[in-house]
Amino acid sequence: MNRRQRTLRWFAGAIAAALAASVHAQFSVTDDTGARVTLASPAQRIVALAPHATELVFAAGAGASIVGVVAGSDYPAGAARLPIVGDAAALDLERIVLLAPDLIVTWPWTVPAQVERLRARGIAVFEADPRTANGIADDIERIGVITGHDAAARAAAAAFRKRLAEATRGHAEMPRLRVFYQVSDVPLFTLGGRHLVSDALLRCGGQNVFSALTIPAPQVNVEAVLAADPQVIVAGTKAAERPAWLDRWRQWPDLDAVRRGALYTVDADLLHRPGPRFVDGVAQLCDALARARQALR
Repeated sequence: MNRRQRTLRWFAGAIAAALAASVHAQFSVTDDTGARVTLASPAQRIVALAPHATELVFAAGAGASIVGVVAGSDYPAGAARLPIVGDAAALDLERIVLLAPDLIVTWPWTVPAQVERLRARGIAVFEADPRTANGIADDIERIGVITGHDAAARAAAAAFRKRLAEATRGHAEMPRLRVFYQVSDVPLFTLGGRHLVSDALLRCGGQNVFSALTIPAPQVNVEAVLAADPQVIVAGTKAAERPAWLDRWRQWPDLDAVRRGALYTVDADLLHRPGPRFVDGVAQLCDALARARQALR
């Protein structure tokens, strides 16, 4: 083999290696923990271990590839017909293994020790834990890449960003309202500054009075709420139904939010799940704060 032939062979090998690396890279993404998740081919069998994970996979165009979900995965409609493989407290590892998934989409709060056992078996794990609305759109795109639905996922992410911009237009520039966001009554839970809802509040012209707390869902007491003296109290509940405990704040008539009647509800399934419907929850939240501003005038 002469020098010219050796050079041509080297170039051919280099091009083949580059093409192989390019194909491989098409199915490699970084999840919300910063970990690299790589598959040799698009994911074909997916287990979603959080309700919002199910919604994200459907939004990315890969819903038909889901073979198992956790309890509470009720959206979109097709999700309710999928096999249940456990809940946030415990997973049926044997059933998950029998389903032979090549990708698990989860988040940090679904039995992490059991998820690690699945990872140890060589199953790829993508953790979807976006802390901002922009992060939700990014996750839709990343799941689209790793499932081979790039175009559909990019379109869904773009539509999400557009709707978010429309829902929040003009709100963020308004004077900030001090907001206490209540999740439950006994015990009294709220959401901390790193939770996705705090990002939503900022976009709607609000400020979480407990934003300094870094725990996602910290427990607080009545005295702390009274000391913060929020201008608005928002309760996140199922289907935005008004709970009796929201009106118990009226026993403190000097509380700013009570004086102004600024006690509102939003749909927790929309606003607490970091999935594509989050924008609908943001719209409800922005509307509540807009009504609160009218009461402040």
